[in-house]
Amino acid sequence: MNKNIFVLKGFDMVLVTLLLISGPRVLFGSEQVNYKVRGEVVDKITREPVPFATVSIWRGTLYAITDNSGKFEIDGVAPGTYRVQVDLLGYNQYISEQFMVSAMGNYLRIELEEESVLLNSVTVKPKADPFRRLPESPLSQKSIGVQEIEKNPGSNRDISRVVGSLPGVASVVTGGYRNDLLVRGGGPAENRYFYDGIEIPTINHFSTQGASGGPVGIIDADFIREVDFYAGNFPVARSGALSSVLDLKLKDGDPVKNNFKFTVGASEAGVSSNGHLSKNTNYLFSARTSYLQLLFKAIGLPFLPSFSDAQFKVEKRFDNKHELTLLGIVGIDNMTLNDDTGGEESNEYILSYLPVIQQEVFTIGAAYSYFYGRNTLNLYLSHSYLNNRNTKYRNNDESSQENLTLRYRSVEQETKFRLENVTRMEQFRLTAGFGSDLPFYTNETYQKIFYNNPVVVNYNTDLSFFKYAVFANLNYTSANQKFTANAGVRADGNSYSSYMANPFNQFSPRASLSYEVGRNFYLNASAGRYFQLPPFTAMGFADNNGNRVNKDMKYLGSDQVAAGFDYRSSEGLQFGMELFYKWNFNGMYSVQDSIPVEGKGTNYGVVGNEAITSDVKGRSYGAEFSFRWFVSDKLNLISSITLFKSEFKDKDGIYKPTAWDNRRLMTLSGSYRFPKNYVLGAKFRYSGGAPYTPLDVERSSLVAAWDASGRAYLDYSRYNSVYLKQFNQLDIRADKEFYFDRFAMKIYIDIQNILNKQYKDSDVLLSTGNVVNPEAPYNEQRYEMKRLEIVGGTVLPTIGLTFEF
Repeated sequence: MNKNIFVLKGFDMVLVTLLLISGPRVLFGSEQVNYKVRGEVVDKITREPVPFATVSIWRGTLYAITDNSGKFEIDGVAPGTYRVQVDLLGYNQYISEQFMVSAMGNYLRIELEEESVLLNSVTVKPKADPFRRLPESPLSQKSIGVQEIEKNPGSNRDISRVVGSLPGVASVVTGGYRNDLLVRGGGPAENRYFYDGIEIPTINHFSTQGASGGPVGIIDADFIREVDFYAGNFPVARSGALSSVLDLKLKDGDPVKNNFKFTVGASEAGVSSNGHLSKNTNYLFSARTSYLQLLFKAIGLPFLPSFSDAQFKVEKRFDNKHELTLLGIVGIDNMTLNDDTGGEESNEYILSYLPVIQQEVFTIGAAYSYFYGRNTLNLYLSHSYLNNRNTKYRNNDESSQENLTLRYRSVEQETKFRLENVTRMEQFRLTAGFGSDLPFYTNETYQKIFYNNPVVVNYNTDLSFFKYAVFANLNYTSANQKFTANAGVRADGNSYSSYMANPFNQFSPRASLSYEVGRNFYLNASAGRYFQLPPFTAMGFADNNGNRVNKDMKYLGSDQVAAGFDYRSSEGLQFGMELFYKWNFNGMYSVQDSIPVEGKGTNYGVVGNEAITSDVKGRSYGAEFSFRWFVSDKLNLISSITLFKSEFKDKDGIYKPTAWDNRRLMTLSGSYRFPKNYVLGAKFRYSGGAPYTPLDVERSSLVAAWDASGRAYLDYSRYNSVYLKQFNQLDIRADKEFYFDRFAMKIYIDIQNILNKQYKDSDVLLSTGNVVNPEAPYNEQRYEMKRLEIVGGTVLPTIGLTFEF
């Protein structure tokens, strides 16, 4: 606790120093500094500039008229978060996503759609709403704006944690050290991520191979324009998800000026820039490095992570018909162990099993768009790479190779190509395309494990095959926009096995309907079947002779239905309720442990590298309630309640809880902008207790068993038979922003778990190192064990300082 107080005092000293340097204008309030909002409006079909459109600040009084080149400039806009509204006779009304007005410029590129000719007979023209209702996914989809990302308490602008405020989303309760997304009772391996249309394998540093969760996000929030989050009813062109799709849409670089931003926080520092390289070429760039290991060492944690990442986007517009975008993202991770933790037993337990981890991950890609007639042709080409290395020595003693218990070296690479053609036909929109991927996977593993006797796993394997897919989707929107209908199909296949090669075995239909039964009040329903390729760690797993073990695996599958209602007004208010039911099949079953493999994916390391059959069936069902309200740049409020169950069938056909069966989730998050550019926010999270499996004390105490893994074993005959107690936490955040003509400075303090709520995790066993029966044969010798209570939860303050110019 004393360390927390010291940090807060240190923040006060920094703040006072900066204020004194800035002078009395900043200390006692200064004249309001205003900025300009610039941009251009084009026709979505013809790509030609749209002149004489009225572009106004949404729910404000400032506006501008586009000139002959479609450009506009709104002057005198105070700093803050805004949307713009665009109106022009003959076009549908448009409300933009959120954007920040600050010293760092923001250029808006707006695409207007022509009204349907049938609208001439409609007396009351439909109005746009700011919640971006998509005909393809009228329910199970939520959009996240800039303000929700920037000011979300407890998230530190990490998109994985921001998404945790949405309905149906749970997280692993580990004191804030993990970013695993658990959506509607699904596991962290069931999510997919897209970065301006290009799939990226993970959005976290130190990601769990075969799952994707990790402790720190890679994505720079300065790049993000808007996020579409799908908890179901997934678009046909976004493949491989059973629980969620996170579709990140990036900003465009500023074609008018080059902007720079420097950020210094308690654990990392970074620089970002957006601007232009030439008249028709703009860019985004950011780089970040952490010194998190210094903070973790100071507070006595047993692991010391450090990471660096960089991202870029370059966009070239050759003319109104041709656009090319180049994207790249890279993360470099290194986690070492801290032997100097003061002898705290809970830290000693973590040190006993946690390996040294090194990872490099990158994705580089290109997206080409060609606009012709009423069509848009999109081509995507990308290459992703993951190099994961884990090393562990018994008692962390590297003096002898006899102590080596784990040496894991694995590389995953995947080259992807996708073609999409979008055709607009009055009330209809047709999307059709195909994709092909070429994965490469190698693995070199040496590992000491214990089944009934000590076993050494020692194998090398490499895997490559060809993936292919075709998809099509047709949606309809009535002239008055009261009714939408959507139908889509997708079929996937690959050359891994004869079963997987048949795309009809992975045929994936889906459909949805939505109807406005009252003003702004909609009834919605959807149904679909979705497939996901098993992780490469499972597909490539081999025995000590190099024979592939899991060659009979199938795609994981899920049949899903959902129905509900929602209210979405043009004034910024949304609330709704949704019922969902998921029937999961072909889940991964651990041959050795007789449990679902998916339940092992919320820790550091690897998931899926074992003998597996595709036998697990399960279900997840529940109800979600959501409420959102925002008022211009002042108030942003989001809340949700989810009640659900997540279960699987055991070998006797009896339903048992999965590892994600929290059953009750609640989140309330909001921020408010006060005069003189103060912003205060708070987030309250509640989660029912997760199930856990009791310890196998007899097996864990065996010397051979403990020396192999360095951690206790679980009694899988009682898998998930006990529940932890509920968890709740309150996070707060305070921002103070200072604006000048060409410069801005922002200071924030974010405090997680300000009420210092404690939660009790399941107990663990720790070996004392003393053998109680040294005279017995080695396979019968046992360690003297200690049972440790694991209690988490601490006040975690974070400070940050940002410069923009």
